[in-house]
Amino acid sequence: MKLFSGSTSDVLLFDCAAAASEIAFMLGGEWDGCNAIVVPSSDKEAVNAAANLVGASWCYQGASTALLARLSTNELLRRYAAGERNFANANLRCAVLVKQNLSQCNLSYVKFNWANLSGVNFSGADLTSADLSDASLNEANLSLSSLHRTLLTRANLSLANLRGANLFKASLNDACLDKADLTGANLSFADLRGASFDDANLTGANLTGAKLTQGQFSVAVEVNQ
Repeated sequence: MKLFSGSTSDVLLFDCAAAASEIAFMLGGEWDGCNAIVVPSSDKEAVNAAANLVGASWCYQGASTALLARLSTNELLRRYAAGERNFANANLRCAVLVKQNLSQCNLSYVKFNWANLSGVNFSGADLTSADLSDASLNEANLSLSSLHRTLLTRANLSLANLRGANLFKASLNDACLDKADLTGANLSFADLRGASFDDANLTGANLTGAKLTQGQFSVAVEVNQ
């Protein structure tokens, strides 16, 4: 039976890596080692049939509603130790990853809300559009990380290292950044209303177009606007 037609390719995202691997085999696709496969222009009914066989959910890459892959903290750390760095779209809500190393990872669109990420090394990681609302990130290393459009509402970033981080259009409403190091960080057009910056270092930070509460920087912080 012919499953695919045409010369273009589709990227399909599944809710776990094991399902993606099995369905790639069934449909003759290329598995990325995570939760995605690349197939020739796909027959949706054939994909649904394969997904039903393994009890998986799926969506096209770029779909308006992102599919979040189920991922345990143990599996995340095991795969990171094995050299994998792509964990985009993973669901790690409420995860406990205190002082773990996740540097240089693709964590875009990951759901980390309510997670305990204290002391985690996220240096150089891509956290674009991730959900870190209500997460504990105190003393985390986020230097040179991409936090573009990232949701950090009510997050605890006290004593965090955010040197050179890109927080363009990030949402930091009511976040705690007390004693955080934001040297050279890009906070342009970020929403900082209600966030606290007591004793934070914003030397060289870009605050162009940032949304601020009146008198927000009345405490002693180093700021360049």
